[in-house]
Amino acid sequence: MKFRRKTTLSLYWKCQLIGWSLASLYWSILGLIGGQFKISIGLVQFFSDVVLYIFITHLYRIFALKNHWQDLNLTDLFKRIIPAILVMAIVYTLVTTLKVYGIRIVFSIGTFPDLKTLTGPTGIGIFMAGIRLMAIWILAFHLYYYAKREIRIARENILLKLATKQAQFSQLTAQLNPHFLFNSLNTIKSLISTSPKLARRAVDLLSELLGNSLYEHSGGFCRLDRELDLVRDYLELETLRMQERLSFEIEVSPVALTRLIPRLSLQTLVENAVKHGISQLNQGGKISILIRDLGNFLEIKVENPVPLQQKESTSGLGLKNLRERLKVAYHEKASFEININPGAYAQAKLKLPLYEQDQNFNC
Repeated sequence: MKFRRKTTLSLYWKCQLIGWSLASLYWSILGLIGGQFKISIGLVQFFSDVVLYIFITHLYRIFALKNHWQDLNLTDLFKRIIPAILVMAIVYTLVTTLKVYGIRIVFSIGTFPDLKTLTGPTGIGIFMAGIRLMAIWILAFHLYYYAKREIRIARENILLKLATKQAQFSQLTAQLNPHFLFNSLNTIKSLISTSPKLARRAVDLLSELLGNSLYEHSGGFCRLDRELDLVRDYLELETLRMQERLSFEIEVSPVALTRLIPRLSLQTLVENAVKHGISQLNQGGKISILIRDLGNFLEIKVENPVPLQQKESTSGLGLKNLRERLKVAYHEKASFEININPGAYAQAKLKLPLYEQDQNFNC
């Protein structure tokens, strides 16, 4: 048995029909009170008003959405809608005048007026009514889209904060992983007798990593230089544990250091490189981090050697979380990919649109 999908009118069309129907009904009541009302003419007036004025305002909607007026800030929007109201009022005056003339001709009501009517009291009255009606309609239209945009932004901010909290939790879980903690404590224990200075440094690094996960930086974005400090601490601690099996180099454009990136995004890539690359190789290897400012985009590359049997490691919780955060924060404008050449190297590449630096992101 096949079921037909029930079609329903959107909120926009419901508002259009209800709004203009009520306006036309109001004009019909005024005509009835004035004692010059005929049912046949009233019905023609009613339906012609609804159809014509919906047509006019719908054309404005198409034009506004095509030019993305719904995404403008309030200042730029008002610069456009004020002249738009005047243009719409003129169109309303012309359409209304021609409609009235047409009805008079069809129903043989009086004589066809000359063009002086357009510049006389009648034309001015229609024009002023058009100003009021179009101003109300246009303001209501953009108020709806403004409220819709604010709701969407608020929802995305909530999702981004939740994703950031999940990333913090994932990082903390990884760092409190018994294996990680056990290895770190064993490293500190072995260094106490051989190199107390390095042992103290390892304790400081472990404390900073855990403290950063628990207390610091609740915002969704962070300056790149702050993220690099965290990455260096993590890699230094891993170097103390793995010794000569792990080395790393970081090459970054100076101008990129103040750019904003999703917090823990670079840290996630580096942890993935250590876990699925360096730690799986007996001889270890080097992690290379290259960060470039491309003008409109920030490009981040993390490269590391991988074993022969290495498979694509892109389905982990940390990487999945990173993809979700990028989707929410950049609206599909960011790109993230991992290319693996088994037995040679793996490269994680992150390309982020650059946010304006005056935006208020916590770091």
